Formats: sequence, C-alpha cells, structure tokens
Amino acid sequence: MISSQMLKGVLEGSILAIIQQKEVYGYEISQTLKGYGFGEISEGTIYPLLLRLEKNGCLTSVYSESKQGPKRKYYLLTEKGKQELEEFQINFQEMVKAVFDLLEIKK
Repeated sequence: MISSQMLKGVLEGSILAIIQQKEVYGYEISQTLKGYGFGEISEGTIYPLLLRLEKNGCLTSVYSESKQGPKRKYYLLTEKGKQELEEFQINFQEMVKAVFDLLEIKK
C-alpha cells in the first residue's frame, strides 16, 4: 500500500492521466486508482481534487444519463489540463530519476 503522504504528491497528476484516457465519473476514478494499486481512495479525497481541477480550468464536466440510477457527472480534460498532465509527467520522471540515483536503484 502506498503511504498517504507519498500519495498526496501524485494523486492530482494520476487523476489527470485517468481522465485523459476517457471521460469518467468520480467513483470510476477511485476504482481505476484502486486497480492500479493505489488502494482505497475515499470520495472525500477525490471529489475535492476534481472540484479544484475544474475551478483551475484543467477539467470540464458534463452530466450524462446513467443506466443504474441518477445522472452522473463525467469529467473531461481541457487543453490546460493536458498541459498540466505533461508538466506532471516531466516533473515526476525527474523526481523518480533523482530518487533512484540517490538510492542507487537500477531501472
């Protein structure tokens, strides 16, 4: 399980990466993260991040009908969101390299 402190630093970029793949709703994001080994991420963590990303112009959202109940809010990446994701990927790769170098881990 990934520690919560480490997770905080990468969760926003990871959410952008999921939304880049397809438009998704909040619960689906938490399930996707879980499938990648992030563990249980509560909706109380995901929805505030989605709201902040939307307010910052990185995401847009639409409500769509659901076959299993009420309408769902689906999130999509904006151009700004795509740029933020690219920056995250570059910064994350630099950080991973630095940590690997420090710990002398072979990739």
